[in-house]
Amino acid sequence: MDAIQIENVSKVYRIGAVETHALNGVSLTMAEGEFTALVGPSGSGKTTLLQLIGCLDKPDQGAVKIKGKDVTHLSANQRADLRRKEIGFIFQFFALVPVLNAYENVELPLLLNSVKPGERRERVMELLKAVGLVDRAKHRPDQMSGGEQQRVAIARALAPHPLMVLADEPTANLDTENGRQAMEIMQRLNQETGTAFIFATHDPRVVAYAKRVIKLRDGRVDSNGATA
Repeated sequence: MDAIQIENVSKVYRIGAVETHALNGVSLTMAEGEFTALVGPSGSGKTTLLQLIGCLDKPDQGAVKIKGKDVTHLSANQRADLRRKEIGFIFQFFALVPVLNAYENVELPLLLNSVKPGERRERVMELLKAVGLVDRAKHRPDQMSGGEQQRVAIARALAPHPLMVLADEPTANLDTENGRQAMEIMQRLNQETGTAFIFATHDPRVVAYAKRVIKLRDGRVDSNGATA
């Protein structure tokens, strides 16, 4: 079974009388464990597609299925439950909780999932070790570099053993070396855990690491630019 099925999905944003067609009849599937980049110019629909896959929004037409379950018509609470258990997020601006240290930021999704204290500690330390930040566990975001903050965000996204991690421009605020480190860590964790990583990106550094590239243009999949 495919992990993700997108079936004839369309999405229109309306501001007053102005309509913007972000996606137009997009259909595609993604398997478990993919390491995939969604690419295309600004306005191509890649971030909108990422938001629909992440159950942050709903399509106007079509269906989004995760592990065979149609999530299109789930309630807000049901979508939140699904995100908490199955989907990790990595953001361009890291989105760490500023008053929490690295350990506490990684622990947060486990608290939300009511994981027992002993299991939480074991999982958090395992992930901090995996991203090379055990020695920064007690540091808050304002005490860490951008590269370190993004590595904390990677660990946090993986904390609940999600089906997939969605990353929107994950290297946009990183220099070349930190961007390389972040991509190599995600690549390694993808291989070790089997968690799918799906990136929306303009960055050729990200595309170079992807096993699959899906090119979007004008809200549609560009069949001339997609690679398996």
